[in-house]
Amino acid sequence: MHRDDQLKEILSPETIQARVKELGEEISRDYMGRSLVVIAILKGAFIFTADLSRHIKNPLQIDFVRLASYGSQTESLGKVSITKDIELDIKDRDVLVVEDLVDTGYTLKYLKELLELHSPASVKICCLIDKKERRQVPIDVDYIGFDIPRGFLVGYGLDFDEQYRNLPGIYHLNPGYEPKGFIPSDR
Repeated sequence: MHRDDQLKEILSPETIQARVKELGEEISRDYMGRSLVVIAILKGAFIFTADLSRHIKNPLQIDFVRLASYGSQTESLGKVSITKDIELDIKDRDVLVVEDLVDTGYTLKYLKELLELHSPASVKICCLIDKKERRQVPIDVDYIGFDIPRGFLVGYGLDFDEQYRNLPGIYHLNPGYEPKGFIPSDR
């Protein structure tokens, strides 16, 4: 932690784990009798994906993708590229994309369109945190852990400058302040 950083807990580890369990149970019901390919978006979603996958009762495989967003210092312009692609064949498979935080929607829209080129049976999205008011492009999120409208969040995989991912809860970093020069969707 940097000397000047202030953290205010907004979701306790217990609250997060209870909601992750509920999401896992809901996903298990929705995919009953079917196997699933879970695709986690690196780096931010790795902790959420690990916990969520333990609550999904269906047979599943896990893969990872890493994306980079490009834009100005303070705003994403929707230019996205893949820096680590999936390795599993998803043709005719049910796919669940797991993301830590959804805000502008550019990254997920790009990824969903790209995955659909591989002819999966379905593609659904699960996110831990949804910031709907920041949406700049339409994207449907099928499973949402928490709606948190404001603040720069860290912990439980979310970072600032590669710090705080290991915190078990979710915190506002410097409450009421969003750092300039950082694009939240580029986690």
